[in-house]
Amino acid sequence: MAALTLKQMLEDNTMPSAPELVRAEGDGVLRCLACGHRCRIAEGKAGVCRVRFNRAGELRVPAGYVAGVQVDPIEKKPFYHAYPGRDALSFGMLGCDLHCSYCQNWVTSQALRDDRAVAPPQQVNPKRLVELAVEENVPVIVSTYNEPLITADWAVEIFKLARAKGIVCGFVSNGNATPEVLEFIRPYVDLYKVDLKSFNDGNYRKLGCTLANVLESIERLKAMGFWVEIVTLIVPGFNDSDEELSEIARFLAGISPEIPWHVTAFHPDYKMADPPRTPVETLIRAYDIGKAAGLKFVYPGNLPGMVGNRENTYCPNCDELLIRRYGFYVKENRMDGGRCPKCRHETPGVWESAAPRHSTGTGAPLPVAF
Repeated sequence: MAALTLKQMLEDNTMPSAPELVRAEGDGVLRCLACGHRCRIAEGKAGVCRVRFNRAGELRVPAGYVAGVQVDPIEKKPFYHAYPGRDALSFGMLGCDLHCSYCQNWVTSQALRDDRAVAPPQQVNPKRLVELAVEENVPVIVSTYNEPLITADWAVEIFKLARAKGIVCGFVSNGNATPEVLEFIRPYVDLYKVDLKSFNDGNYRKLGCTLANVLESIERLKAMGFWVEIVTLIVPGFNDSDEELSEIARFLAGISPEIPWHVTAFHPDYKMADPPRTPVETLIRAYDIGKAAGLKFVYPGNLPGMVGNRENTYCPNCDELLIRRYGFYVKENRMDGGRCPKCRHETPGVWESAAPRHSTGTGAPLPVAF
C-alpha cells in the first residue's frame, strides 16, 4: 500500500515532457528520449525508470518536488576542478533508469522498484530552490541523488532561474544519455560528472544499460564543451582488475588526458554486501594505472588521508602543488584563478578568479528546509 501511495503521489506531481524529449509514434505510443533506453511507452504505461509515463497520449514527467536537498562541498559530487573549496546546493528526485545492486543512493533511485526505498518527497517550486542557493551563497546547484537525466525537464526549469542569478549548474549522472537530452540541457548545464562503472558490457547489462552508450555519451559530453569529470567506484571482484582499470584509463586518455578520473573506494551497500571494502592498495594501483595511461589528474577517493599526496592537484607542467585536500576539504588552494603560482601554466577546469584559499565550510553536509 505504501508503494501504491507513493506511486499516486508521484503521478500527481508531474508536468508535460519537454517537447525535445518525446516523439509520437502513432496509435498513442510515445518514444521517450531522456535516457539511453529510449523507451517506447504505450498509453497507461511507464518507462524503465517508472517515473516517466504516458497519460492519454501525453508523456508526463516528474516535477514539483525534491526527495533530498542539502548544501555540501562541491568536492563531494565529486568535482575537483570546479569551484574548489566552495559548497553546492544539491537536490534530487526519485527514480533511476538503472538498478545497480550496490547503489549508495538506493532509497531515492530505486523508488517504485523496491518497497524498502522510501524517501518522502517535499513539494517545492524552482523559484524556492534557487532562493535557497542564493541564501546559502553557493555558486553551484547540482541535480543528483537519483538519475538526473530522467528528471531533466524539471531540472532545466530550475537551472533557467539559477543561471539568471549567476549560478552554475551541474549533473551527477550515470551517463546513459541520448544526443537529444544532452542538446536539451546544454544551454543550462556546464558541469557533468559521469559514473563509468565498468569497462565490461556484461557487467553493464546487469546494472541496466550498455557500456557502448555510456562511452558514446562521455565522448559527446566532451565534444559539446561540458566540463566533465569521471568517477569509477572500484568494487573488489567486479571491476578491479588491472586489465579493466587500464582499459578505462586508456579510453579516457584517448578522449583527453586532462579529464579528471576519480577512483573511489567501495563499501558494502544495498544488495551487495559480500565484497569487502576496497583496500587502499587498490586505489593506489588504480592511480598508478591512470597515470601510466597518460591521465594528468587521477584522484583516489573515499579514503581521506590514506593515499599520501594523491588527493592533491599538481601543476601538469611543473608539478607545483596547486590544491591540497583532505577528503572533501580543501586545506590550501594556491592557484591564481586557474594558473600555477610558479610557472603560470593554466590547468583545465572551471575556476573563480578570487577563489577561497581553503574550504569555507566544515566539509560536512548542511541540511536545508523549506
